[in-house]
Amino acid sequence: MRRFPDPDPGNPDHRSPTSYLLWLAAYQRNALFAGALYGIVHVVAQALVPAAVGKAIDTGIIARDQRALLLWGGAVVVLGVVQATAGILRDRAALTTRLGASYRTAQHIARQAARLGAALPKRVAKGEIVNAGVVDIGRLGDALAETARGSGAIVAIAVVAAILLHTSWQLGLVVLLGVPLMVGVVSLLLRPLHRRQQRLREQQAELTGRAVDIVSGLRVLRGIGGEEVFADRYRADSQRVRAAGVAVARVEALLDGAKVLLPGLLTTVVVWLGAHYVATGRMGAGQLVAFYGYAVFLVDPLRRLTNAAGRLTQGHVAARRITAFLALRPEFAPSAVAPAPYQGAAPLTDPASGLAVAPGRFTAVACASPADAATLAARLGRYTDSAVTLGDTPLADLPPDEIRRRILVADNDDRLFAGPLREELRGRGSDAALERAVDAACARDIVEALPDGLDDLVEESGRNFSGGQQQRLRLVRALMADPEVLILIEPTSAVDAHTEARIAHGVGELRAGRTTLVFTTSPVVLDRADHVVYVQGAKAVAQGSHGDLLTDVRYRSVVAREETE
Repeated sequence: MRRFPDPDPGNPDHRSPTSYLLWLAAYQRNALFAGALYGIVHVVAQALVPAAVGKAIDTGIIARDQRALLLWGGAVVVLGVVQATAGILRDRAALTTRLGASYRTAQHIARQAARLGAALPKRVAKGEIVNAGVVDIGRLGDALAETARGSGAIVAIAVVAAILLHTSWQLGLVVLLGVPLMVGVVSLLLRPLHRRQQRLREQQAELTGRAVDIVSGLRVLRGIGGEEVFADRYRADSQRVRAAGVAVARVEALLDGAKVLLPGLLTTVVVWLGAHYVATGRMGAGQLVAFYGYAVFLVDPLRRLTNAAGRLTQGHVAARRITAFLALRPEFAPSAVAPAPYQGAAPLTDPASGLAVAPGRFTAVACASPADAATLAARLGRYTDSAVTLGDTPLADLPPDEIRRRILVADNDDRLFAGPLREELRGRGSDAALERAVDAACARDIVEALPDGLDDLVEESGRNFSGGQQQRLRLVRALMADPEVLILIEPTSAVDAHTEARIAHGVGELRAGRTTLVFTTSPVVLDRADHVVYVQGAKAVAQGSHGDLLTDVRYRSVVAREETE
């Protein structure tokens, strides 16, 4: 798929929902223009049919002129063919516009999510992203696609009004005054509809986020008996969303009623006046038939015009949410400084905590608080702003892509993605390397238990694997990335002591000569490490081998689960 540049919310042209819609339309200008052109041809051909029918009646049937009847009958056939052809082309152009706008917006959302990175879950609820990527992009596409039908409707009304003015200025005046009056009445309904749709959209995002949280934490909720509590909360939230949806439906029902009532009233007035003119001899029978055809025809463009107004209202609401998301910025700006040439493995140092990770060694860090482990890992991986350095270079001076290539942070919140297990774990590595990583992570039993081994499919979020199996498979994936610095957070918390010892041994051998940092309080892993650092209060307070540190009561109380005196 062709890559298109993202909108820049800092640019005044991309800042508001309306300007974003216009910006998006600029990339669809060819399809938009074609759709509008075909839409105009379609409705003009349709608008001329009553005139041709009226001529066929007056000059052919009433005047008993067979040649005129064939001529105007042929004109009706030609207009029907033109109308059908233009209608097909219009719908194709509208579909191109809708899909193009939706896919392009989806690209923008995906790139913005990647740009925000670790800041994404802090800044945006999960439900907001789901709704933006599913509901909002569709509404944006529908809003732009409706321009083909809306522009054709405007031209159709103008053409019919011109014909009526030429035939009878009174009837033409009725149409010219009636159409703006109907548009004004409809616009009175669009404003409350816009407000209620905005409120419904916000509540839907909150409800979707709650649903995602419940599904992802269902196993934990069952373990602590919290299913009913969260079910009650979800039920209450869903009732609020239902009430908001009913409020929107009330306005939409009024709008739909207006779409039928107002054009019907205009049609009634036009037909009544036409019948009156025929009765008084001011108009022929053929003209009356033509005028009735015009009145009936006007119902469709007026309905399309009100539909277009409703679609644009929904599109504006969706564009408001999307522009708000695209305007978010990462917690810290990427460096514009060119990185120094790669000099090989370098120490990773955090001045704030005093933690120094020597290159090429297996280092373990035992933290008195799990929060300290998460904080230090975020600093060392440059997920939060810090003064951490890699060698002599501050991470703040390295581009994000360079940091991600050289430093990988893997924790137990990482997800397995649906698809073939081999492709999910291997990445760009070889099958031979994958086999070694599987053995190092002690995941051979998992692979052998699958019907198709590594070619078996991973279900969504890896739900076909237990927690311990997922943890080992995530470790395989991290090992296959083979970064210069691998940072693991409690990689063996869901396995037994025997498996833990095998994993510690396997990872140590596979990562020999590479920098590996493990945050853990497992005595088995700590004993396997080349160097151990004890962190308390986000500060490195002791370091050495596991055996040496066991003489420190603070360290021993954490790793041996003993109570301090």
